[in-house]
Amino acid sequence: MSQQVGKTRISATERVEQFIRQAIYRGELKPRERVIEEDLARQLECSRGPVREALLRLERDGLIVTVPRRGSFIQDISAESIEVVFSMRAKLEGLCVRYLREQLTDESEAILRDALKRMRSAASKGDDEQFLQADMNLHQTIWRLSNRDTLYRTLTTIMNPIIFMVARAYSQNSARQRYQNHEEYVETILTTPLARVEAYVEQYFKRLGDSVQAQLRTPLLMRTAARSGVVANTD
Repeated sequence: MSQQVGKTRISATERVEQFIRQAIYRGELKPRERVIEEDLARQLECSRGPVREALLRLERDGLIVTVPRRGSFIQDISAESIEVVFSMRAKLEGLCVRYLREQLTDESEAILRDALKRMRSAASKGDDEQFLQADMNLHQTIWRLSNRDTLYRTLTTIMNPIIFMVARAYSQNSARQRYQNHEEYVETILTTPLARVEAYVEQYFKRLGDSVQAQLRTPLLMRTAARSGVVANTD
């Protein structure tokens, strides 16, 4: 069975796959959480065949792991996966920024600055969920403005769910501080000489990756306290 979305018909398998990806984006499915075929089939009113096929596709993308005799689970965020994700994103977004700059117009700059304004609005409201969505929209805007479909699809389809999981688990700074970091990022990618802008982006994401790796080495109590703005008593 297929479903009409706008003018495009998608199969039951694609519908299940999109549903799971969106659930990861929204934080409704978390790392190590089990994905139960029967529940998905009942919720989406389809047979278990499309669910199995969707899980296989997501497993190939690294979002699902299947454990024999136990079932399918959302991939965990390990130190190794974080290192790979940030290294890949640094290279791919660096390419996007270079292509964006090579064909930068007043219109594309205005589109990027409009996405930044939405982040500022979310930060001013103190709405973490809205801010996270605006954050991802900003980066997706950069990917789209590169006008390189292969890059855009790779980052959106494969990287985005993992980036969301990492952001939800390890965002320590306030929304206001994160906005200021992104404001600086946007200004820098728009003004750094073209010959150096790709290297700047790679260094930017290397620093972010190093920060997350440092949090992995920090006790859970201290990470929780840092996110809430409270100094943990570790005596």
